[in-house]
Amino acid sequence: MVKLKTLIFDLDGTLAETERDGHRVAFNRAFAEVGVNWHWDVALYGKLLAITGGKERIRYYLDLYQQDFRPPIALDKFIAELHQTKTRYYVELLEEQGIPLRPGVLRLFNLAREQGLQLAIATTTTPENVMALLRTSIGSHALDWFDCIAAGDVVRAKKPAPDIYDYCLQKLQREPAQCLAFEDSANGVRAAVDAGIKVVVTVNDYTREEDFTGAALVLDHLGEPGQPCRVLSGDLDDFEYVDIALLQRLHGENTA
Repeated sequence: MVKLKTLIFDLDGTLAETERDGHRVAFNRAFAEVGVNWHWDVALYGKLLAITGGKERIRYYLDLYQQDFRPPIALDKFIAELHQTKTRYYVELLEEQGIPLRPGVLRLFNLAREQGLQLAIATTTTPENVMALLRTSIGSHALDWFDCIAAGDVVRAKKPAPDIYDYCLQKLQREPAQCLAFEDSANGVRAAVDAGIKVVVTVNDYTREEDFTGAALVLDHLGEPGQPCRVLSGDLDDFEYVDIALLQRLHGENTA
């Protein structure tokens, strides 16, 4: 039987509820700074989340809602600089007020480390955003907990393409059957499944109605003692929250 060796986590929406009150706010601040009269409200941002990657999301918005927009510089350069401005605002927002980790995340990190499991991150957000969230929600020491942080533009094709997971597996020198992934979106599930990795989903307000076909387990969150998680798809057996024993049981269907 192939043993579980590594837990690979998506970031935004999975580790913390960063999309609505983090990235969306930072985008709007960036729009104001560069002088464009755009505003992404909660509902519109939910639609834009169909596209992974911040630069890709800006381009998608322009194609759908701002066809007449003429940037003051070359479009690719404009998008890249706008996204850099947004990243600056996002990091500032985290440093000013922080965004807490979702239930069960820190507990599971600590359990994994205690039991000798590797931790990794596979995300479409920028490395700066990853570092900022870990630093502000846990502490700078948490940056050393992860044997691979695969983020941003290290691969050309972003989720739902499996490339970011393939990259992570290569860096970790792991086989897909040795890993479990944690995601919050249908795009993330497709990416992990196409890389051959089993997936646990924790939904959020933006993703709870998405199609998670292929996921091994779909929950509202990872849960805590006294704060049990709710099963949306799959089987928790007798567990009230996600711990290493449950993950090993889920993973046990992988055989050599």
